[in-house]
Amino acid sequence: MRTIDFSPLYRSVVGFDRLADLLDAATSEAASGYPPYNIERTADNAYRIDVAVAGFKPDELAIEVKENLLTVQGRKPANDEARRYLHRGLAERGFERRFQLADYVVVSEAQLADGLLSISLRRELPEALKPRKVEIATPKAETLIEAKAA
Repeated sequence: MRTIDFSPLYRSVVGFDRLADLLDAATSEAASGYPPYNIERTADNAYRIDVAVAGFKPDELAIEVKENLLTVQGRKPANDEARRYLHRGLAERGFERRFQLADYVVVSEAQLADGLLSISLRRELPEALKPRKVEIATPKAETLIEAKAA
């Protein structure tokens, strides 16, 4: 698989290295399609990630958020039973799937049902970043009369 060299970008711009790292991570992770997932926008500031984790129990899954990186891991215990398969098509391998989150996006809940791990996300802007209306003050009529009389 081909990779993209971002070194010319590093020579000509300052402070955009995080963007180049995101592009590099996105292109390298696209090769692995396991486990499949969907990302859905459920409202203006709400999202849901559904990951197909058939065969995994809740104690075999881990969800971690560190800085702006959401990591979903699945680890199957070693299968010591001696089985003789005629065909083995079900994946029982572990996985690690990473999602880069935008600023102020937080994980609100996670549910496991019918082989789908659903992770709900929402964007919570701090009050300082939310738009606010500034009232425009006008002088009262009695203040104007006093100013004219003086």
